[in-house]
Amino acid sequence: MTREDILDAAAQVIRQKGFHGASMSDIAEVVSLRKASLYHHVSSKQEILLALLERALGMLTEQIAGISSQSIPADEKLRLMIRTYLSALAENSDLSSVLLFEHRSLDKKSHARHIPHRDAFEGLWRDVVNEGARAKIFSCADAGMAVRALMGVMNWTLTWFSPEGGKSIEVIADEYADLFFHGLLK
Repeated sequence: MTREDILDAAAQVIRQKGFHGASMSDIAEVVSLRKASLYHHVSSKQEILLALLERALGMLTEQIAGISSQSIPADEKLRLMIRTYLSALAENSDLSSVLLFEHRSLDKKSHARHIPHRDAFEGLWRDVVNEGARAKIFSCADAGMAVRALMGVMNWTLTWFSPEGGKSIEVIADEYADLFFHGLLK
């Protein structure tokens, strides 16, 4: 049994039951450990939650940073970032759910540790929006607001998206990009 196995199980349990509803016993049961043995690998649910958030943000930041540093126009970059982000959320739904919906359960110390990573991730998006504005590709008075709006739309997708649904995550990503770039007005 590895720490990674425990974190995978914890993400699944926390997604199903919520952070406050999930117990260390629930997590131990999924990985076929006794609760006391689980504490050999992790000290608390807070430690697990922070580790899951760090894992999720690390994965997402690596993927998005790789795109944001490419030498392509900002609109192409942003479209690719949207596709990549939504695909990563859909492919890692347990981990993504914990990141998007359970971060509020962090204690103050863990929250303070998490926020700089979240802000750096959002900064990658703001940088691309600002890059597009400087290049006159985008008209954007407030990149932070634009990024928060886009992130909100994309993050909420996890609550309703189904791989068996009528649209693939890639199609949804492209439709979001089109809506974001062109709006609703004709």
